Amino acid sequence: MIIDSHCHSWAYWPYLPPVPDPENHGAVEQLIHQMDVNGVDRATIVCAQIFRNFDNNDYVAAALKRYPDRLEQFADVDSMWSDTYHTPGAAARLEEAAERWPMKAFTHYVAREDDASWFSSPDGIDFFKTAEQLGLIASIALAPHHQGQLRKVAERHPDLVFLCHHMSGLRAHGDDARANVDNVIESSKLPNIFLKLSGFHYLTDTPWNFPYPDTRWVYEECYEAFGTNMCWGSDFPVVKKSMTHLQSLEAFRTHCDFVSTDDRDAILGGTLDALLNRSRTVDKS
Repeated sequence: MIIDSHCHSWAYWPYLPPVPDPENHGAVEQLIHQMDVNGVDRATIVCAQIFRNFDNNDYVAAALKRYPDRLEQFADVDSMWSDTYHTPGAAARLEEAAERWPMKAFTHYVAREDDASWFSSPDGIDFFKTAEQLGLIASIALAPHHQGQLRKVAERHPDLVFLCHHMSGLRAHGDDARANVDNVIESSKLPNIFLKLSGFHYLTDTPWNFPYPDTRWVYEECYEAFGTNMCWGSDFPVVKKSMTHLQSLEAFRTHCDFVSTDDRDAILGGTLDALLNRSRTVDKS
């Protein structure tokens, strides 16, 4: 079983440079097709209500009705581009989102320049407490320097699972690469913090250089620390600017040959399947 922990889908392509088929380039049918041809059983769609897609949560919820056995929704709640980012009332907005959409999880993008201290503010504490009580998974986009604040939240809410997007924003190059990896690895001591094993095209300094041998040391060290508290993700369709959907799978399945067979199966789907089964029950009809 293979479950993709990180996909997107939009009614209109939101990024530059423009594409010739913006209504089709990020459509959910494109995702389902790639899943079919590459043997991916299920996928979680990380919603992002950006640019011409401010109704992305609705778009993805509708897709779940058409493909209930293939897709899960991680609804966008108060991400950095929203007018409600880190404003009062976040817990109530999270409750409203859970009532409105068939979401197993919420996704929340933290601004890189932010210090993430909001996580430990009264509003932030209420927000994550509500997520824990609702049985949601927290799918968080954050940088390595946010991990200290994340650890505080994870300690306060041991029953709340955190999935960090794209290796928590690590890079394989740069003066701070070593320190950032060490900081993220420190979070492996908390059993409810997980890494999405994805984003090879973000970690490298040459995004065309599949299978990204320059990034191997980061994935290997994080695997040694997190083990099966990692979940493979493709980043489709954004990944298309650097590699194919199949290559995003084989960058891990074939080329991360330091991973044991049993652990590979867990990272490809077993770990995420268990987390989704533990999360809240949703009605996709």
